[in-house]
Amino acid sequence: VQLQASGGGLVQAGGSLRLSCAVSGRTFSSYAMGWFRQAPGKGREFVAAIGWTGGRLNYADSVKGRFTISRDNVKNTVYLQMNSLKPEDTAVYYCALGVKNYGRSWHQYDYWGQGTQVTVSS
Repeated sequence: VQLQASGGGLVQAGGSLRLSCAVSGRTFSSYAMGWFRQAPGKGREFVAAIGWTGGRLNYADSVKGRFTISRDNVKNTVYLQMNSLKPEDTAVYYCALGVKNYGRSWHQYDYWGQGTQVTVSS
């Protein structure tokens, strides 16, 4: 299974970015997807998660109301729309796939993308 994250970049505070994560390779009948991020010198932090049908949405308090996770199961792609970005959102963002699990902990996910850098300037 390969996860390819894209869409990161440099944006000013208050701006928006949309991250994408394309899943390829082995297929599963259903799977959950999550986004995590890691800032320099910090641990991997949960951002958002979504169930197979597009429900079961879960967000970190720090991004609730600003970020939206969605998925297109025909395209095998999950998205993270990030609005009202803040400098503290600066991090490498990782997408993750959970075959049997869904949750806020990184160890619940089985496959990971390579990460995409998001930098928010003040």
